[in-house]
Amino acid sequence: MNHKFTRRHAIAAPLAALALSACGRRGADPHAPKILLRGNGPDPDSLDPHRGRSFESMQVLRDLFEGLTRLDRHAAPIPGAAASWTSSADGLQYAFKLRPGLRWSNGDPLVAEDFVAGLRRLVDPATASQYAQVVNVIVNASDIVAGKKPVDTLGAAAPDELTVEIRLETPAPYLAGLMAHPSCSPLHRRSLAALGDQFARPGQQVSNGAFVLEEWLQGSFIRAKRNPNYWNAGATQLAGVKFLQFADENAELRAYRAGEVHISAVVPRGQFDWIKANLASELHVSPQMSTYYYGFNFDRPKFFNPGLRRALSMVIDRERLANSVLRVGELPAYGWVPPGVHDYTAQTFDYAGKPMESRIAEARQLLSSAGYGPGKPLDFELRYNNGEVHTKCAVAVASMWKEALGVEARLAGVEFKSLMQDIDRRDVDLFRLSWQGDYNDPYTFLQYFKSDFGINLPHYRSNPYDGSLQNAAAQVEPARRRELMELTERLMLEDHPLIPLYFYVNKHLVKPEVRGWYDNVMNVYYSQDLALG
Repeated sequence: MNHKFTRRHAIAAPLAALALSACGRRGADPHAPKILLRGNGPDPDSLDPHRGRSFESMQVLRDLFEGLTRLDRHAAPIPGAAASWTSSADGLQYAFKLRPGLRWSNGDPLVAEDFVAGLRRLVDPATASQYAQVVNVIVNASDIVAGKKPVDTLGAAAPDELTVEIRLETPAPYLAGLMAHPSCSPLHRRSLAALGDQFARPGQQVSNGAFVLEEWLQGSFIRAKRNPNYWNAGATQLAGVKFLQFADENAELRAYRAGEVHISAVVPRGQFDWIKANLASELHVSPQMSTYYYGFNFDRPKFFNPGLRRALSMVIDRERLANSVLRVGELPAYGWVPPGVHDYTAQTFDYAGKPMESRIAEARQLLSSAGYGPGKPLDFELRYNNGEVHTKCAVAVASMWKEALGVEARLAGVEFKSLMQDIDRRDVDLFRLSWQGDYNDPYTFLQYFKSDFGINLPHYRSNPYDGSLQNAAAQVEPARRRELMELTERLMLEDHPLIPLYFYVNKHLVKPEVRGWYDNVMNVYYSQDLALG
């Protein structure tokens, strides 16, 4: 969700011809290269692993780069570039042992110092990575991001070519899972030195994953080919991957039905009943560790009042939203951390079980106390990225606000890139976004509200919250850590820094010729695990 490519790259063949490179369909050449066609939503914001921040970016980057670890089919960490790892008894030191003979896609040796360089670039203020604070558990990371210490003081070192040592400020049982995140990818130092920020462009990017970036036609597709220098290249059964970019869910469905997509990124709500009736064997729906929300811009004085924020949240009928508007299995969200997160009990707003009539009555009183009412209605703009689901959701919620509280919510649908630019410029009132966990632990959700976290897009600031989260993160004993994490979420929910609306489910259409498909709560699947036949 950050820096964008602006240069357009020529396409070798029109989109309709992509089907010719697929296999297993009628009329397809069985000897043609096996190219997986993946739907991937709107354009990624960046394919620089240390700067990309959108979900669409991460999906591509996981194919191009490999961290010290990767995720298995159940979203648990397993060896990646590192064959093994160990930790100290106090949980503050980790040692990752690389596989011998690793190479970059151009054939250069891949060594431990490349992973250290990647982590240093991630936290370097000059990189301006929105994900820098994800690794703030590493010694000195926060001070480096704040410009208080040099990057070479980061608690990451390479005592030899095959060992990456990481020292932590507090215990982090999720560290192995975090190292699978694309932002923790290694850095090809020679490319960065020679090309600067251009090093991530197609045809120039040197990576270490199962595939290599070849081409990016913005608004259309991203093409990657098999990396013969990947350590496990012999197990990769695909010749390449094409990520097809669709801002419109219905356009993706049309492409899927036309045989131009093997795996869809989403399933259009308006077509869900038809899909269940006609494509049931190809439909995959499963829980996802992701929360859809409306965020307040805390730079706007009208949103300083927590009672006003609570009122806006209370009157939203999330059950009606999930069952009548969304209608594909999403769960109403009365909290922030989704159900199903490892070793955690999801927390909820105190009004979650109250009748709507009593919620509306309290909300009207809160709004009146904030200075708004029939003679002075609260008004603001709700901005969201264009798309069927986002428009339907915004219309429904605005209607609930109007009916219950007389609130005038102006709706503004824009392109996703424009939305992110508007949020970064603070040129929004309320905005629509979602947050997906980067690893299977509650901290990946609770960290979002830390005052100094780079992706805290509402700009929420709370010393009690920061202190509670810090205390929870310092715990080694699992039960005590869980108890304090749950307390921290409750503190945040009382303050209403945003409005969670629903928890996502994974929704994909998968062609019968795709072999090896799997679902997990992280909605992470690697192309290298799949085959066409």
